[in-house]
Amino acid sequence: MSEIIKGFKAYFGAYEIISRLKLWKYFAIPMILSLLVAICIGSISYALSDTIGNYIAGFWVWEFGKTTVETISTVFGGLLILTLGFITFKHIILALSAPFMGPISKKIEDDYIKGTSETKVSSSLELLVRGIRISVRNLMRELILTIPILLIGLIPVIGLFSTVLLFLMQAYFAGFGNMDYTLERHFSYKESVLFVKRNRGIATGNGIVFMLFLLIPFIGVILVLPFSVTAATLETIKLIEEKK
Repeated sequence: MSEIIKGFKAYFGAYEIISRLKLWKYFAIPMILSLLVAICIGSISYALSDTIGNYIAGFWVWEFGKTTVETISTVFGGLLILTLGFITFKHIILALSAPFMGPISKKIEDDYIKGTSETKVSSSLELLVRGIRISVRNLMRELILTIPILLIGLIPVIGLFSTVLLFLMQAYFAGFGNMDYTLERHFSYKESVLFVKRNRGIATGNGIVFMLFLLIPFIGVILVLPFSVTAATLETIKLIEEKK
């Protein structure tokens, strides 16, 4: 819990740092990408929600209880599409933004935290490949865990806990992606995975605010990356220095 709070509190100074270092212009392309990806995924999710609900209900061939099954199927289909939409958006935008976020994270480390550092930013292609690799890894694990959690959510009372669990799981993987923009300069792929696992509270705290941003209509998907990446960079560098 203390680590989650640290990851959460790192956001408080993000706006000041972005403004002081004049980073808004560097975030322009990622913010536009974030908005476009959100619009595409939102449109697809809305179009498919009823279709999936009807498809699930079609497995119930009996007349008795058909209305109830259709209602449950529609709700489950909507939840499934909404959840998959959040998951897909998160990983697509984290991967596509890697070539831009790596240099921004480096600038924050150099100009705000250390003054100068010996780390070097990889090429845009290398950043993109690593971003895709991390996102695909996390996406597979998240999807494997999401379906059983959603099914548990259909159980009365227990379902309330599954909602919290689902949110925290998504938050962890979002924070993972945000931290990796900094870890890329300091550790290999495998070392970065182990580093985040050992500091999962920080990743979850960062990801909680990331997910809350996405709940803000329109403006949330635009501002989520600048704030979450800045906060993740600050806390990740602190952790790296502490480990040293």
